Amino acid sequence: MNDFVFSQSKQNIMRIDILTLFPEMFNGPFSESMIKRAVEKGIAEIHIHNIRDYSTNKHKRVDDYAYGPGAGMVMTIQPVADCINKLMSERRYDAVIYTTPDGERLEQPRANHLSTLNNLIILCGHYKGVDERIREKYVTMELSIGDYVLTGGELAAMVISDSIIRLIPGVLSDETSALSDSFQNGLLSPPVYTRPAEYDGMKVPDILLCGDDKKIEEWRLEEAIKRTKERRPELLDDDQ
Repeated sequence: MNDFVFSQSKQNIMRIDILTLFPEMFNGPFSESMIKRAVEKGIAEIHIHNIRDYSTNKHKRVDDYAYGPGAGMVMTIQPVADCINKLMSERRYDAVIYTTPDGERLEQPRANHLSTLNNLIILCGHYKGVDERIREKYVTMELSIGDYVLTGGELAAMVISDSIIRLIPGVLSDETSALSDSFQNGLLSPPVYTRPAEYDGMKVPDILLCGDDKKIEEWRLEEAIKRTKERRPELLDDDQ
């Protein structure tokens, strides 16, 4: 097999196996930023599997026409099933995730939960999708990153992986940073500022320069609620 591996080969770390028709798409995103840091630290391990390598078709074909009328191709059972079976024969997986527009929309609580698991499989959807029997037999979770359709599930798999890995302790330089992200407490994040205190006539709010951490946190909460009311009111409870 010609699978790509992003790994430092340590035990007791998160392992994500991604099944895709386009493995080269992952080289850039997974070789930069937080995911690269997580791999280099031995905190996470990512294996990219080319589904075509598992096809028994002499032309390595992995799609066929759907039964019934209508346009569009469908990912076939055999190569996907063989790849998943091989992986499952080697270790136990906590979840087999399928990226699909009709899946559960990925939100922060789901990312939080997935970040506590050890071994994950992500199957990237493509064409009109995968044969339904794969979903029935193997898939334990179906995720969408939004109410729109992409050419394939590779971009969704990257988003899911990033949202999970950045939450693992040791990935971010300041582990408390993720706790103040948007959606962690059901609110959008408040405005943030850095030096200089004044630029082109625009000043940092005085409260942030007062040195009183309690007052600053109270201001941040007020601003977070205000911003959420303005931009995402559906996130707020009735009492906020």
